[in-house]
Amino acid sequence: MAIQKDRVRFNVGGKIFETTATTLAIAGRNSYFAAMFDDNWDLQPNPAGEYFIDRNPDCFSVLLDLLRTGELYIPPHVPEKLVYREALFYGLTDHVRSAKWGQFDGNRLQLLKSVTGRAPGDGTAIRASPDGGCCVAHGSMVHIFDWMLEEHPPINLDYQRVNDAGWVGSVDPTGLVISTCERLGRGQGGMGLFNSTTGELRYKFSVTHEGVVKSYTAGALSFNDGYKLFSSCKGRSNEYGIGVWDQNTGQQVDFFYEPPGWSLGDADKLQWLNGSNCLLVATLFPRKDNCYISLLDFRSKSMVWSWSDMWSLANSDDRRVRDAIAMEENNSICVVNEFEDLGFMDLRRESGSVRWSSRSRLMKGKMPDEPCYPKLALHEGQLFSSMNDCISVFCGSDWVLTSRLRRSFGGSICDFSIGGDRLFALHSEENVFDVWETPPPSIV
Repeated sequence: MAIQKDRVRFNVGGKIFETTATTLAIAGRNSYFAAMFDDNWDLQPNPAGEYFIDRNPDCFSVLLDLLRTGELYIPPHVPEKLVYREALFYGLTDHVRSAKWGQFDGNRLQLLKSVTGRAPGDGTAIRASPDGGCCVAHGSMVHIFDWMLEEHPPINLDYQRVNDAGWVGSVDPTGLVISTCERLGRGQGGMGLFNSTTGELRYKFSVTHEGVVKSYTAGALSFNDGYKLFSSCKGRSNEYGIGVWDQNTGQQVDFFYEPPGWSLGDADKLQWLNGSNCLLVATLFPRKDNCYISLLDFRSKSMVWSWSDMWSLANSDDRRVRDAIAMEENNSICVVNEFEDLGFMDLRRESGSVRWSSRSRLMKGKMPDEPCYPKLALHEGQLFSSMNDCISVFCGSDWVLTSRLRRSFGGSICDFSIGGDRLFALHSEENVFDVWETPPPSIV
């Protein structure tokens, strides 16, 4: 964007504004103002020296002050959602989000609001989008919410139960991959890429075995920076394992078949590790009586690390691991068991034992009446673990408990997700999810 030394005048909906090109440059290369002064556009002012924009002047005033000061102040007479829509037109949504909430910090999170869904019953999964929105899987339906928490048309999977969902992100900000169960007798199931704004199905991801396209159940999902999509798969014959697809084309590019005596196709969780170029695959209780955690290297088609509780004593803490997450910086895997204790395994030791930390016991006394399985997440060096109706935050090399997030109703947390500088927590007793965000720092 070329920087002009002269002041710039706008006529927005009949109201005159004056600013400088330096202020407008703050909007960035992808903004409306950058396009206005691009050499290829060659936009000229009117005889009065003004650039006319047929938009809302009150919202323009708010957004112009945002560029000047970095602060977002919306007067009472201006609808907040109208400002957001105008920000979308001018390409300033990133500036608005940055002013509304700060960089994510688990110890400073505040409850923004709780959103109640329209469908009765429990949701099954919640996934954060890169821009601060989310989707909620509810049986065979996926409900989409944008960063303004406005609901878009839901995606109906025709009675196929949804197992997981995730945004393709860098490929297409509106692209949402949904994995579903196979419906016996109908040859359906698998995965599809949908437009999260319109609900349109763009294409399906097929599994080919020995040159034949197979129907299958797609489970946990993961993505990497190389535009690869990973999913646990199980079919009717030998299509058990982890499939790999190209996110851009939807074509299958690889398949890691499940070895005898191990579990990959039923995996509850996949996590791509950028440092080692390996995939964490975890099949957990209660989907299986035993837990299986492994690291797969697709370059050598080998399992480079593995652990299972099948050899542990029945009363051991190792039994019934509910979730797992790899922490590459620490060369370890964190797990949480049914007692909500945190345990750690050293990735530098093959098939190592779990080191349970007494300081990590998250709940004392009576177990909850309603079964609710704890979840783990790692974000910006902070470890998050859900238990009952709250989420605990752990920090530091020893993973010390530093804060807890809890609200007053909704029941136990059945799933949570972090993305777009927000944390979303889905409750099991009520069809409701919470939105947590970090307040922006004060500007002096």
